[in-house]
Amino acid sequence: MDVLCLGGAGKICSEAVLDLSTFSDFKRITIADCDQKAGKALAASIDDGRIDFRPVDIRQKEAAVALMRDYDIVMDGTTIHLNDQSTACIAAAGCHGINLNGFGVEYAYDDQFKSAGRVHVPGFGMTPGVTDMMVRHAADQLDTVEIVRVSHGAFRPIAFSPSITETTTYEYDPALDERVVFEDGRFVRMPPFARERMIDLPEPFGSHPQWIIPHAETRTAHAYLKDKGVRLIEVRGTWPPKNMQLVRALHDWGFLRNDPIRIGSETVGIMDAVSLYLQQAPEGRQTELYGYALHVQVIGQQAGRRYEHVLTSTHPPSDGSVAGWSGLRAYTRSVGIPLAIGTQLIAAGAVPGSGVVMPEFAFEPQQVTAELARRKIFIHETICEL
Repeated sequence: MDVLCLGGAGKICSEAVLDLSTFSDFKRITIADCDQKAGKALAASIDDGRIDFRPVDIRQKEAAVALMRDYDIVMDGTTIHLNDQSTACIAAAGCHGINLNGFGVEYAYDDQFKSAGRVHVPGFGMTPGVTDMMVRHAADQLDTVEIVRVSHGAFRPIAFSPSITETTTYEYDPALDERVVFEDGRFVRMPPFARERMIDLPEPFGSHPQWIIPHAETRTAHAYLKDKGVRLIEVRGTWPPKNMQLVRALHDWGFLRNDPIRIGSETVGIMDAVSLYLQQAPEGRQTELYGYALHVQVIGQQAGRRYEHVLTSTHPPSDGSVAGWSGLRAYTRSVGIPLAIGTQLIAAGAVPGSGVVMPEFAFEPQQVTAELARRKIFIHETICEL
């Protein structure tokens, strides 16, 4: 099979490309990106004759679809605001697809994927993605599920790339409708910084306050668990403390509304200006500790007894002691590797049915965790009776 790596020159998707080169048996691995310089440099840096580069701009739909038709699957590493366009292209091309974000626009193309007999899995990085597998793994051991709390710490600079800056501002947009929890039978909209809770992440990350965020697991976990009586689903997250201090200040002072302001003769959104500054300033492009940590709590009953399952993730340290995991790569590899694993599982025919398939229904958790372990990302579980 042949795979097209859309946005493949980006810092996260390039790690997925490297993983495909190392672990997959694809016949052709094409990096497709509008950044020709970065794409060609990445292709040249990997010693693999299967890898080539093709320029693409998904905003030029006809040309993008024509390119995709030469491939069996598209691994989509594009940003949140492009996912509607990228999914439309993948569906029109009749390819399998998978992406990182999974914020919901993909489901509009369900009929097209079904008509083509193809699958698309939205949202398969660390979170959403691996967290969905952790929830399912715990829930499958229980007769009924009462509470699901998904949490993560993403330890990376606030603006090492435009897509990361977009994620930061999107998740704390005060006007966002999709920041919800599921509680007592309904989805309830939450404001930014709602329901603060201290979460103990594995070392070296430690304990941090976390807040409700607009991730897909709230809805996908509900879809998977709706017949198990789930009462509460909350998804939280945090970034390095300095990042959160800045985001909180930007929220409190109204910057996150992105109101238009005048700078000389130009009108710009205030948050757009702040984002551009952070992408250029050293403070926006570096942090003290790098990596990714997941924490999932599932509470339910099995054979009439109440249990708590807590699952966490670990990976090699970012201090340079393990080759390939130093600095920022401890974060970017953590996100890119699951995307590559999902791509390989789709290619292997592991996803049942067709259409747009939520991660919980797409993959078996044991398949994913075994592949993660091969790449030095480990999932740990503790179970206690309550």
